[in-house]
Amino acid sequence: MRRFLMSFLFVFFLTGTLVHAETKEVLDLQIKQTVERFEKEAQGAKALLEKASGYLVIPNLYKAGLVIGGGYGEGGLVVGGKVVEYYNMITASIGFQAGVQKRSVILVFLTPDALENFRKKTKWKVGVDGSIAFVNWGGGIDLSTTNFKSSIVAFAFDNKGIMYNLSLDGSIFNKINK
Repeated sequence: MRRFLMSFLFVFFLTGTLVHAETKEVLDLQIKQTVERFEKEAQGAKALLEKASGYLVIPNLYKAGLVIGGGYGEGGLVVGGKVVEYYNMITASIGFQAGVQKRSVILVFLTPDALENFRKKTKWKVGVDGSIAFVNWGGGIDLSTTNFKSSIVAFAFDNKGIMYNLSLDGSIFNKINK
């Protein structure tokens, strides 16, 4: 089964124009636009990001799956209002899922310890190196006044496709050079 999964992911990543690396300048612009859209769409998002220790923005996470799925995206870690490091995000999953999807993901590090733990590793695995609380906002929720129980919270938005599976389980973040 593992060989099949690896073969699927290899084909997924190499076959399409769907997944491609952006230049640093293009990625920086996409990060800025994603943050602006998040701040506009989610009440209290700007205040939440301002008080956070840092946040990782993946402007375009492409996912595809039919029982076995995979995904890829690149982004940047913002600390003090500036992109300080770049990362890619690779996801793999097995289970009930079908479809293709593009979405934006923002991981918010609410404490200095959570940010430091993330930055000290070149490969950071969800569930192994840290847990992430996935947040669905809406219904008038003000993110700046919400008391989160996790030190890392994730937001996904801007779906351009349909896919059943909104988990970050099986995700790995790797530090990359741009």
